[in-house]
Order: sequence, then C-alpha cells, then structure tokens
Amino acid sequence: MYFAAVVLLILSGVLYAAGHRELGAYSADVCRYGGMFCENPSIVLVAAGLAAVWGKFVSIR
Repeated sequence: MYFAAVVLLILSGVLYAAGHRELGAYSADVCRYGGMFCENPSIVLVAAGLAAVWGKFVSIR
C-alpha cells in the first residue's frame, strides 16, 4: 500500500506541473487524459495520504 501512496504522490506532482504548463508539450497530453485532476491535483494528493494511512493501519502488529 505504501507503493500505491508513493505512486499517487508522484502522479500528484506531475498533474500539478502539467496544470501549470511546466512540462512543455507533454502538459497538453497529460491534461487531456486527466483534465479534472490537472485542475485539482489535491484530490490525488489526498488519495495518496489516505493510502499511506491505510498502509500504516493494516501493517500494525
């Protein structure tokens, strides 16, 4: 689950950069497929946080 949290965290950063047109021509392609998330990358960031919390919860011994 930590792997999923890290992937979502990286995806959130990529979507943030694409939303601000910092990836050049690649920004348009990213925002075409994930338009809602380009406008609001915090949704993916919250999902990453929830995945990390869930991973911590299920790994308690």
